[in-house]
Amino acid sequence: MRPSERKIDPGDYILSVLTPEERLDAALKVAREAFKKTKLTMKDIDNAVKSVRRKAYEKKR
Repeated sequence: MRPSERKIDPGDYILSVLTPEERLDAALKVAREAFKKTKLTMKDIDNAVKSVRRKAYEKKR
């Protein structure tokens, strides 16, 4: 196996060949399956997104 072949991450390759719409669909399918049996509400998810974004933007300043 050549050295360049070992450095390629299959996940990155798969995402690179998908269109942005297909990437979004794939991400939503994964999320749907991951949270299928939880009792999270949309408000819980919105609060988590706001918290993560707040932390991410604070670090950039």
